[in-house]
Amino acid sequence: MLYDIIILGAGSMGMSAGYQLAKKGQKVLTVDSYHPPHTHGSHHGETRIIRHAYGEGEAYVPFALRARELWKDLEQRIKKSILLETGVLNSGPESSPFIQNVIKSGKKYDLDVEKLTSEEMKKRWSGLTIPSDYIGAYEKDAGYLLTNQILNGYAGLAASHGAQLAGGQRVEKVHIKKGKVEVKTNNGIYSGKKLIVTAGAWGGELLLQLGLQLPITVIRKTFAWLHADESFQEGKFPCFSFDTNMGTYYGFPDINRTGFKIGRHDTGLPIHPDQKSAPFNDGDAEELLSFLSRFMGGGTFRLREGKTCMYSMTPDEDFIIDHHPDHPEVMFALGFSGHGFKFASAVGEALSEMALEKELTVDMKPFRLKRFE
Repeated sequence: MLYDIIILGAGSMGMSAGYQLAKKGQKVLTVDSYHPPHTHGSHHGETRIIRHAYGEGEAYVPFALRARELWKDLEQRIKKSILLETGVLNSGPESSPFIQNVIKSGKKYDLDVEKLTSEEMKKRWSGLTIPSDYIGAYEKDAGYLLTNQILNGYAGLAASHGAQLAGGQRVEKVHIKKGKVEVKTNNGIYSGKKLIVTAGAWGGELLLQLGLQLPITVIRKTFAWLHADESFQEGKFPCFSFDTNMGTYYGFPDINRTGFKIGRHDTGLPIHPDQKSAPFNDGDAEELLSFLSRFMGGGTFRLREGKTCMYSMTPDEDFIIDHHPDHPEVMFALGFSGHGFKFASAVGEALSEMALEKELTVDMKPFRLKRFE
């Protein structure tokens, strides 16, 4: 069978693209080494923060707002909640470029962002021990996404439009043959008119088979759930992103008694995606607890469970969404640098528009590969 589109990687980006293409009548095959949703990619961990006033730069705001529209559309289609508006508190020194970008982008796009002093934050959320020179930017309409609901939702919708999923099939070889894309897995050979690569940490190696080397480094990251005081439960405490002199940290309130979730966004050790990284250890726990002791010192925290994950990092920590420069029938979305999940709905839309050679709903110029030349 000749597919219109073969998608390598059935995580959040691949599933989103598969649904968008299938509902437009395309014959779609999505291939994944495992059976999604699973714990081997970057979509595991149950929740992801979604925010719109974006500290990483104004170029992301239209992208984030379009993603929000598509998340709301997905909720209606699957009749399940996937976006919960707990609010997101961004905090750091007033001089922090991250915090200034949040405030600046919020004003430019007329978002509901409230600027707070250290004292105002401590008064609103008991348990915070914020330094006096820190400020807050609280986005009330932000919150978190439910990853498994999203993956399963997209999978069901894509299948309802005829898309096929080949799970548990590791890709062994990819090449262009007589103007068509050929994908060999451990279970067979598939042919398609076009190829989309959304394979996360493995995407760089797949594209290397087609002569394209991307500036992406895979990094070991850690996060954890902790037992916490009642004041850190959902409804009483928001999601957060803190840019501090100890590093950049993010987290979630205790949702349905599953634990207070926290991770460090910056730093990390380079690894190969097939390499079994060092398990979560005492040093990882100490790093997270040190941050909590300094900035949420009014609370009591006890480790419940720690895990590791992978970031696919670009040099500027911005995404790469583009066509292969020598093979326009090949597209890819990679290098999401730990902050891509919230955009998955809009990334899938963009990839589908690229594959169908349609005008893009959101400008992808900031994410093109040419910026590294």
